[in-house]
Amino acid sequence: MSAELWIRLGCFLGVLLVMAGWEFLSPKRSNRVAKALRWRTNFSMVVVSSVLLRLLIPAGAIGAAFWAETNGFGVLHALNAGTVMALVSGFLLLDVAIYWQHRLFHRIPWLWRLHRVHHADLDFDVSTGLRFHPIEILLSMLIKIAVVVAFGIPAIAVLIFEVVLNATSLFNHGNVALPRWLEKPVRMLIVTQEMHRIHHSQRPIETDSNFSFNFSVWDRLFGTYTAQSKDGSDGIKIGLKEYENERESAGFWSLLTNPFRAAPTRETNVKSDTPTTTE
Repeated sequence: MSAELWIRLGCFLGVLLVMAGWEFLSPKRSNRVAKALRWRTNFSMVVVSSVLLRLLIPAGAIGAAFWAETNGFGVLHALNAGTVMALVSGFLLLDVAIYWQHRLFHRIPWLWRLHRVHHADLDFDVSTGLRFHPIEILLSMLIKIAVVVAFGIPAIAVLIFEVVLNATSLFNHGNVALPRWLEKPVRMLIVTQEMHRIHHSQRPIETDSNFSFNFSVWDRLFGTYTAQSKDGSDGIKIGLKEYENERESAGFWSLLTNPFRAAPTRETNVKSDTPTTTE
């Protein structure tokens, strides 16, 4: 097992334990579906995805970064960017790329079929941050590889980004809430649970907002920021209206086959249901 894998695993388990403990001590919301069933399913999804990644794309984005560096390929190499500039710009490029990837997975119907597996969760907790269809994970890795090679992003920047991305996914899906006095200043920089919970609302206009995973600035910059849900912090109904039963929302095989089965058309956003963009 490489040092890279130990770093990833150590950070992942550390953040997971902290968030699970926080949820246990101070949960924001009560569960609609049995936690044991959801956690078994959500963790099974990440295990399958991780195994497939190791089998199909073993070198991953870090391997692509080493290849680009060896061959002097990519924009940053062409510009002879210094180490610090390459690290900072590489991290930011990957972060904004994931933002736009997320938007595409909501916009393009066949990609939404994959991504709706994540949104069909009727509850919102740290395990939701692991719940992605394996094909979506594979496509996401291919997108990251393309960005890494095109810009010649350093391997260390890729490793830092992937560790941070995994950590923030666990963090901002937590069934917790920051103190009110801390929520606004933290949200100015990074995505909080309150901000991302809006993205998991059953209101389509809210689902199609707050796409950022790490830095919250992308939503503000590109006009997809929603500050508050129409239903209030405690009234947000989580999930998708077409997947309200336990089997469809939390069954492992149902989730794996979900993208290949038809579902009711998503509700069309209506003019009167506009997001709240100011705090």
